[in-house]
Order: sequence, then C-alpha cells, then structure tokens
Amino acid sequence: MQETIDTINKLNLSEIPAGTITKFWLTLVHDGLGCPMNIPIIVAKGKNPGKVLGLTAAVHGNELNGILVIQRLFQDINTETLNGTIVGVPVVNIPSLMRKKRRFIDGNDLNHIMPGKPNGTVSEVYVWRFIENVLKEFDFLLDLHTASNGRVNSYYIRADMEDETVKKMALLQNAEIIVHNPPNDKTLRGAAAELGIKALTLEVGNPNTFQKGMIREGLTGINNLLVWLEMIDEEMEEIDNETVLCKRSYWIYTDTGGILTVHPKLTHKVKKGERIATMRSIFGDIIKEYFAPEDGIIIGKSTNPINQTGGRVLHLGILK
Repeated sequence: MQETIDTINKLNLSEIPAGTITKFWLTLVHDGLGCPMNIPIIVAKGKNPGKVLGLTAAVHGNELNGILVIQRLFQDINTETLNGTIVGVPVVNIPSLMRKKRRFIDGNDLNHIMPGKPNGTVSEVYVWRFIENVLKEFDFLLDLHTASNGRVNSYYIRADMEDETVKKMALLQNAEIIVHNPPNDKTLRGAAAELGIKALTLEVGNPNTFQKGMIREGLTGINNLLVWLEMIDEEMEEIDNETVLCKRSYWIYTDTGGILTVHPKLTHKVKKGERIATMRSIFGDIIKEYFAPEDGIIIGKSTNPINQTGGRVLHLGILK
C-alpha cells in the first residue's frame, strides 16, 4: 500500500521531528485548471543537531541521474546517528519532467533565470517560490545536472575554486574534472551563493537515462562531503578518479551546417592544432574540419551528427 504523504506550501525544518525521514509534496504554483503543481521533498533529520545539506536534481526535465542519486542516498541514511539534516529534492522541474522536456512550459531554462521574480513570468515565479520556500533552509547545496539532448558529459563539477569551503567540497567529490566557475550566471548555484549557501553544480553524465557508474560516483562524493561536514561518522571513500582542475572552459561552435563527427573521447587531453571534428555534406564530402584552438581536455561533446550553423562541437576545459 502506498504511504500517505502530506502536502505543504513551505519547508520548515524546525517543525520536523528529530530522528525521522519524512516525505512531502510541496506546492509551488497552480496550473490552468487551478490544480497544484507539487514537487517531492525528502527530509532526513538526525537525532543530533548539525548542518543542513540540500540536494537538488532535475532542474531540467531530462536530467535523470540525479534522481537516483538522491533516492539511493536516503535509502542508506541512519537518522539515529546523523548530525544535522539532509534535504533531497529529486525533481525541481516537475512540469518538464512530465513532458520529457528540458525547458519549462514557457520555453525558459530555469537554470538561467534564477532567482526569478515574485510577480514575473510563470517560470520566474516558479523558481522564486522554490528559493523562498525550500532553498533558504539550506547551509550547503549540491545541484545535480546532466548534459542536454544530443550531448554527453564527463562527470565534472563547476565550482568557485577561490572560495576555500567550496573548493574543499569540490575536491571531495569523485569527479573527473573540476572547472573553476564563479557563481554569477543566474543558476541555482548562483542564487544559493547570493544567500550565503556554499554550493556546487555536479554534471553527472548524460540526459534521459540512468547510468549506474555515474550514480555510484555521485554517491561516493556526497558520502565524503557528509563525513567532512561531520554529519556522519564514517570513513571517507577512496577516490577512484584523478581529478583534472581547469581554470576555465568554453564551448566550440560550428560555422556551417552538415553531418558532424566529433573525434576525441570524453576526458581526452587535446593539443593545440589537433583535429577535433569533421563536417561532411549530405553527399558525404568533407566541407570543414575543426581543430583545437589551444591545449585542453574534453569535458563534453555533441553526439547528434545533424548539426546546423552555430551548433555545439565540444566543451573544452583549459587546465589550471
């Protein structure tokens, strides 16, 4: 029998009993029929006081790996020995998840309009209410994402590496790559930073799928962070990956259209002048080749061969 789950309008951790795992539906907005749009919330509140760690996933509706990361984390949490509180939001963007779309119902990318507005567009109100009614309860945030449609990602992190606390949080993750990226880009991470919440963006693999290896790596990093925050009394898990640090990164775009093949594999280190992609016409003739503008590492790349002018080729990280 399915358990009964209460519906709330605002997360108030002080009202939740210590030593419990509680599930909620939290109403953010209402649809055109006046029916509530609810997001799922899981709260593990330890017997002992401590910090509040928030975990968010599916800010874009096609980003699924983070959902399973959060689900599996809460399956293993022991609130009898937990210090502090863990809040999991398996899906932030419910309307887009249901439509199997990346963007919100008005066409906006939620992770480009934070912190929204209390009286703005439908997407701006949605994110503003999420921040007001959920995010403000956090001390720390891990925001889990994946690549977009037609692209693949390594397991990498965007973090402000000039903030010593955030830097430590990033290094504890089991990431392949860390990119220094100040949180000033209207993302959820940026909105959190403006509130004094220490935050990371975790890019955990590819869209529209569950990847067991990526999910496992994500759980390793979260476990290590919980140990470092003294929320659990366990050993840190050994890091499998040799993390590559990048001082910046950027996408390379096409300047013509055709059938694109991107040659390097994820995490491959390329040299300046190395061929990275080939564009062919519909007749199979090579019409353009693309070369690395400088030394770097492949963070993500396009996998959809049909690529028009201005399409993405690959995401190049520049090593620190």
